[in-house]
Amino acid sequence: MRILLVSQFWPGPDDPDLGAFLVPVVEELERRGHTVDRAVIDRRGAGRAGDARLAVDAARRRADVVFAHFLVPAGLIAAVTHPRTPLVVMAHGQDVRNAVASKAIRRATALVAKRSDCVIFNSAHLRDQLPVAVRRAEVIDLGVDLERFRGGERGDEPGPVFLFAGSLIERKNVVRLRDAFLALGRGTLVVLGDGPLRPELEGHERIRLLGRVPHDDVAGHIAAADAVVLPSLEEPLGQALLEAMASERSVVATNVGGPPEFVTPEAGALVDPLDVASIRAGLEHAASLPTPNPAARAAAAPPALERQVERMETVLRRATLRS
Repeated sequence: MRILLVSQFWPGPDDPDLGAFLVPVVEELERRGHTVDRAVIDRRGAGRAGDARLAVDAARRRADVVFAHFLVPAGLIAAVTHPRTPLVVMAHGQDVRNAVASKAIRRATALVAKRSDCVIFNSAHLRDQLPVAVRRAEVIDLGVDLERFRGGERGDEPGPVFLFAGSLIERKNVVRLRDAFLALGRGTLVVLGDGPLRPELEGHERIRLLGRVPHDDVAGHIAAADAVVLPSLEEPLGQALLEAMASERSVVATNVGGPPEFVTPEAGALVDPLDVASIRAGLEHAASLPTPNPAARAAAAPPALERQVERMETVLRRATLRS
């Protein structure tokens, strides 16, 4: 198939982590013999002008099927610019939250859902949150490259070493994480990512801020840690958690959203993201687990990237056959 990927998130020179989770999916589709053309935005802050450029870029490309990532704006742009091409859209999280919060976005999302042959959700939790009806729904997460995320023995740095990977924004709950970690009184917190709350994490000797890094570098940082921490106010799935568990690393995860679908006590802890004491207790529990932690990989039974992309491929092919 000739597949057109439409996304407002894709890694660029200045933002190597932007939408990096989509790159392995595209590479696997290409490995399976498909041609994947891209209409994408590869920098943060592009705004409405970026959306307009994305629409122009998408409109000039032809494909057997369009695979849009995020319902609005990418899905809406794909629906408008390719009204006769089969369309599959994947929802990732913020797009569903936006549809819940805004009537205007909800109406736009309803148009996308009606136009799409299928909407893929990365977790059952996310599917159940969407406030509009879809023609067909599939729950398929992005999978984990089990060769890249293998873990192994960690380095010699005194532990415990906790790793946070994500945007430094309110939803990711990094201020409560900071408070819980400092209350723990030991170890190191390594932070991958950037955002408006970075100043809240600065000035603490045991918190190391490394900024944004390419997705290819994440596996090495996970292998150097004892546990990956993601105490978000809500997490539709938690790709970093699956990658950590595939790497035989324990996790500390929010109990709101997708993580309860796969995190067990042997793999780590589910915490109340609004309770600093609960997050601290989760850090204590994760620190008590072995590194490497084979039970983490077994508990998640992380779906292989190849298998998940095969399932996406089936959805895309069925869309072309129904057109």
